[in-house]
Amino acid sequence: MKLRDRGLAVFVIILWGINFTVIKFGINEMSPMLLVTLRYIFAALPAIFFVKRPDTNWKYIVAYGLAVGVGQFSCLFYAEYIGMPAGVASVVLQAQAFFTILLAGVLFKERIGAGQIAGLIVACMGLILISGSIGAQGGGTVIPGKAFLLTIIAALFWGISNIIIRYASKEAEEQGKNLNMFNMVIWSSSVPPIPMMMAALIIDKPVQVWYQLSHINVLALFSILYLAFFATLIGYGLWSTLLAKYPASKIAPLSLLVPVVGLTTAQKLLGEKLTTIQWIGGLIIIFGLLISNFSNLLRNTCFKNFGKSKI
Repeated sequence: MKLRDRGLAVFVIILWGINFTVIKFGINEMSPMLLVTLRYIFAALPAIFFVKRPDTNWKYIVAYGLAVGVGQFSCLFYAEYIGMPAGVASVVLQAQAFFTILLAGVLFKERIGAGQIAGLIVACMGLILISGSIGAQGGGTVIPGKAFLLTIIAALFWGISNIIIRYASKEAEEQGKNLNMFNMVIWSSSVPPIPMMMAALIIDKPVQVWYQLSHINVLALFSILYLAFFATLIGYGLWSTLLAKYPASKIAPLSLLVPVVGLTTAQKLLGEKLTTIQWIGGLIIIFGLLISNFSNLLRNTCFKNFGKSKI
């Protein structure tokens, strides 16, 4: 990978890691459902008028928008709103990798390797350690049970969105087309605003929604613009560019660094203090992800080297 592209990858990782702390800033100023709504309005407009619709069926665009915007981010935003620490959220959300593996195994009949199973077991141990500290007051940040569960559900929806993309990409490939993920993100961003605004009006009542919109402050505006432009458009735009240039096996594992940035940023900017058990649980989850992502690569390398040594 070229040095410039390595720099771009690190830049995206930083943007996405800071994202969790910015969410916390935003929900301290307005309701989570309204924040999700405004994020996707700004992500879709005006970009949708200048970007070609992705070469895929509308059902995939709508389904992806519902899974990510309505499912994943409404759960994540609300989880942080009711007390999920931003740093811990950045780690727990990575459980999406295992939901993706399991769903792909069921729906695409993909073989789940021994390394992936081992990684899943290790990561589950980390989740158990973190969940064991729910409600604890041992000098660290308290994790409400409902917030933890919502973050797991957000990870599930992320996994579902990955499967939707797999279906869309497979169909496009069969038709000799190429699915542009950047275009997909922009057009699917037009889906969440209506259902999320309806949710905001039901949960917060129209009077409160209007009050929040008419009294929006600088911090709330910064959160909206950061989530829309930096985390969504710039982040996904650069990431999809890198995925187009290099094999996914070289790019995808770099996202495992996002929780590192998320934990560090939350500690520095939000003053989140995790217990030793919480830190260990987070590190174990990341270690499980590493096992799951690199076990096949390590096995293939070992077999390749072994084969060469026999010649």
